[in-house]
Amino acid sequence: MADAPTSPYLVLARKYRPRDFTTLVGQDAMVQTLGNAFAQNRIHHAFILTGVRGVGKTTTARILARAFNYEDASGPHPTLDLSVEGTHCRAIIEGRHVDVIEMDAASNTGINDIREIIDSVKYAPSSAPYKVYVIDEVHMLSTAAFNGLLKTLEEPPPYVKFIFATTEIRKVPVTILSRCMRFDLRRITPDIMTAYLESILGQEGISFEPEALAMIVRAGEGSARDNLSLLDQAISHGNGTVTAATVKAMLGLGDRARIIDLFEQLLGGRIGEAIETMRALYDMGADPQTLVADLADFTHLVTRIKVVPAAADDVSLTPDERRRGAELAGRLPMRALTRAWQILFKGYDEVARASNGLQAAEMALIRLAYAADLPSPDDLIARLANQPAPAPSLPPTAPVNRGPSGGGGPSALRVEAPRPVVTEAVAAAPQPQAALATVASYRELIALAGAKRDVLVKLALESQMRPISFEQGRIEVALADGADPGMIATLSARLQLWTGQRWLVNVSSKPPEGLTVRQEAAQRQQAAQAAAHDDPLVKAILDTFPGAKLVNVTVRDDATALEPDLPPPPLEEDDE
Repeated sequence: MADAPTSPYLVLARKYRPRDFTTLVGQDAMVQTLGNAFAQNRIHHAFILTGVRGVGKTTTARILARAFNYEDASGPHPTLDLSVEGTHCRAIIEGRHVDVIEMDAASNTGINDIREIIDSVKYAPSSAPYKVYVIDEVHMLSTAAFNGLLKTLEEPPPYVKFIFATTEIRKVPVTILSRCMRFDLRRITPDIMTAYLESILGQEGISFEPEALAMIVRAGEGSARDNLSLLDQAISHGNGTVTAATVKAMLGLGDRARIIDLFEQLLGGRIGEAIETMRALYDMGADPQTLVADLADFTHLVTRIKVVPAAADDVSLTPDERRRGAELAGRLPMRALTRAWQILFKGYDEVARASNGLQAAEMALIRLAYAADLPSPDDLIARLANQPAPAPSLPPTAPVNRGPSGGGGPSALRVEAPRPVVTEAVAAAPQPQAALATVASYRELIALAGAKRDVLVKLALESQMRPISFEQGRIEVALADGADPGMIATLSARLQLWTGQRWLVNVSSKPPEGLTVRQEAAQRQQAAQAAAHDDPLVKAILDTFPGAKLVNVTVRDDATALEPDLPPPPLEEDDE
């Protein structure tokens, strides 16, 4: 006797597809909004659902079609309570209801396909309360098709509902969006997805390891369909069980603990050990490109934990990632982490393009290991000057910028004079500031104009005037060639506004002599530029980097360096 035919296997993504809003995973905000709309009988005639692949757009559209057309013994009444199947529910679930029309816009993109919809909306539904049109991947419609749909979408018959779904919401014209109620379906968070997969495995009676589920959730990237497909594959690969070892082999992942070992070896500069670890992972079946991606992923994790320590509590992380990631985040500086990310990011593309992925991956790791112990610019300056390197907590004393060339060849070298370390006593509480400013010198006047963001007055003080004398309430200046005489009255008015007292600003009758403040600063800059070429430290740097040029010298003046030498104010007759 022949064996009875068995029904074909139904994949988990279809077997456990939600059929009502109580089983829809991870979209609580949308369910709450729809629940309120149905309860208040404020049901829109057009909806658009957007989100990444596999988050439930088409599933939600079918559940909505059931909710619109729910009918029981008491008659038709739209509701979100679908725990008991209504008259039309089974046909809608199986996709065979005549009044629920599903169209794939990817294969029906033209205006002729939309004309069929426009013509059919004139006729009332056959049996259900509403005629529902579900258009998937609606962004694929042509411009003419969108334009043809506008009028019908804005004023459809009372018995017609439209539900659109798309993964590319930006490609949908704003004229369509403005006529629809929009819902953004979010990626499912790792904790919700893990609980969802655990419940399915429990219903299927399949044993699993938590670490294996964490790998699947991470690979699924928040998509329910992707996670269920990977889970289906993991069950088959593990012969009815889901273990970490089988999932690693299935996804081509290296052992997460070995990946962390590899990361520590690279950042520690132990390139020999790192190459041996990578070769061992490769022999175990790990893909070179996946190894580089795993290293970049762990680099991002450590950086994220360094910035947001609570990130270590993510349920999708393995125990090793939580514990050792937090330890490395506390030990490694941000500069080393960002440099590692840049090298790995570039190395990933190199491995993808290389004919031999393993060789390209090894070269990327060698580059990372050697870059891990490169001296920082401040360390390099300190070594050239035969001085001990500054403590990491101190600000850089003399940053070196090698310019856009980055490596060999001519490069621009920017040198700054060492900054003095100033220790200041910090008050326990901020001191109150005076409401009106006080000005005791021409330099303070320039600083006050800058603080008040009065650019015109500041530029005039620096480049159009030369101070002759300065005392409280009285200033005498000489105007440079081409200066605006009206700036004198402006300056006097600004001073009265800023200080609360009247100021007398006189223009000297003598021809202007000497330099303005800006000219003096330029002169000092030129002198510093010339003197810098004779500095032993600069000579050592230029000899170390052939082809480098000194392009700028920053002069750090003391508190009185910008104060021009002013003669004492002229004595009045009463002062004699």
